[in-house]
Amino acid sequence: VQLQASGGGSVQAGGSLRLSCAASGLTSNKYHMAWFRQVPGKEREFVAAIRWFDANTYYADSVEGRFTISRDNVNNAIYLQMNSLTSEDTALYHCAARWTSALRLTLTKEENVYRYWGPGTLVTVSS
Repeated sequence: VQLQASGGGSVQAGGSLRLSCAASGLTSNKYHMAWFRQVPGKEREFVAAIRWFDANTYYADSVEGRFTISRDNVNNAIYLQMNSLTSEDTALYHCAARWTSALRLTLTKEENVYRYWGPGTLVTVSS
């Protein structure tokens, strides 16, 4: 599985961005896809996850209601629509994936279970 994130950039506080993550090598619908972010000097932070099978989603409290994760079966991609951005959202955003043996396995924010990672895309929010 290979992942490639894009769509990062600079935006003013209150603005919006949409990140994309192109996935290749997905062999079934038994994948969970997620977005994580990291600020230099800080630990990587879970943002959102989606279950490929049924598009079930899970969000970090810090982005709930502002961010929306979605998936595109046709193009094998996931997206992160980010609205009402603040300077606290400034980070390098990575997409990640894990294969699961069960279709309905609960989504998780634990980064160590996500086996596949792509290079990040930088989001900078200026106040």
